[in-house]
Amino acid sequence: MSAKKYQIILLILLSFGGAKISVAQDTLRLTLSDALKMARENNLNLKNSQLDLKMAQKKIWETTAIGLPHLDGTAKYTFSPTVPTLPASSFGGPANSTDVIELGVKQNIVYDLTASQLIFNGAYLIGLKASRVYYDLSKESLEKAELEINEAVANTYNMILVGQESRKILKSNLENVNKTFAEIGEMYKTGFVEKTDVDQLELTANTISNAILQVDNNLDVANRLLKIHLGLVENTNVKLTDKLAMEDIQVTNLTSLANEPFIIDKNVDFKLATTAELLAKYDYKREITSSLPVIAAYYNHQEKWKKPAFDFAPKNIFGINVSLPIFSSGQRSSTVSQKKMAFEKATNNKLYAGNTLTMQSVQFQNDLKSKLDKFRIQKKSLELSDVIYQRTLEKYKQGISSSQELMTIQNQYLNNLTNYYQGIYDVVGAKTKLEKLFNINQNITK
Repeated sequence: MSAKKYQIILLILLSFGGAKISVAQDTLRLTLSDALKMARENNLNLKNSQLDLKMAQKKIWETTAIGLPHLDGTAKYTFSPTVPTLPASSFGGPANSTDVIELGVKQNIVYDLTASQLIFNGAYLIGLKASRVYYDLSKESLEKAELEINEAVANTYNMILVGQESRKILKSNLENVNKTFAEIGEMYKTGFVEKTDVDQLELTANTISNAILQVDNNLDVANRLLKIHLGLVENTNVKLTDKLAMEDIQVTNLTSLANEPFIIDKNVDFKLATTAELLAKYDYKREITSSLPVIAAYYNHQEKWKKPAFDFAPKNIFGINVSLPIFSSGQRSSTVSQKKMAFEKATNNKLYAGNTLTMQSVQFQNDLKSKLDKFRIQKKSLELSDVIYQRTLEKYKQGISSSQELMTIQNQYLNNLTNYYQGIYDVVGAKTKLEKLFNINQNITK
């Protein structure tokens, strides 16, 4: 096998953020289902999306509370160095009296209590609906984040399994080459082979050794990446317990998936585009209602620590405020036009998303079918190469076949075994892409 073949196996690296949690230093044994569940509980991206959903829920109440009764209280301290006065005679006292009447107090504390209730506000009514749609948008964003981390964890998990199997194959191949290299070296000393044969085997051994180093590096990165997805600290020991295999029942199920009709309304990206269109619609309507009056009722009660001799301010006041925009030099009209165009853009984005996703469904299903067909051929080739290898091994034991011929046949078998494992990985990758498009949560219990 060529070094390029070995290096291709694990060069797909994904990147997602993840939370870090403390775990025991014992080896953590994980099936793929366990890994998906752990990522759902600990991944930082998912936690942020869950917080966004909770914030959106609080936003609904924040908006709702605008239309509910409000009660505000204030206390104000005042100090007047000079208090206006009038002669007492002005109020019926003796004409020659020097007494005066103060029209205020030097120091006072005024307590003010105001209750208000919104009666009508068109923007508020639209905003209340929009806040609920915003909650739906956050919920769909969380759903999308879950699908993305499911895909990332499944691909990384299977990438590690492929890498581990590839390393075993490379090690076996290297042992065969080294064994043959030793035999050819002895034959070269006796003059039965040329120096070129010896050099070629040494070159092959070096190439395989470099490929093993590359696989080791890729495995290290893939393991670190999986820990990030799962929210594990870097020094956690993780052992993957699933086997890299593809049973006939799995192939049958995947064949059904590859022919399943695409229901676009279930796709999370289409749902997000639909919700974004609805939000743009409400934003447009809210701007239209800005030209309507805003009506609110209020009640005000005021108490004073010290009352002046003459206090004409009433303690209790009931009233209604009406605010009506009259003229804005075209500002409101311009804003409404912009919101309308934004709504049209959102509609276009939704239509474009629908067309693109429908095309992707055909493309991804065809890709899965192609990968399944290729896997069936690779599986058959592996079975044939195994039969050929067993026959050649039997001939070698009987002295009919040479060690070099046996090595060539064994390398052919190992090459087909590598293709078989790579075929499984390709099928699983095509499957996870299609499941994400079809909005199928992989082994996640809600």
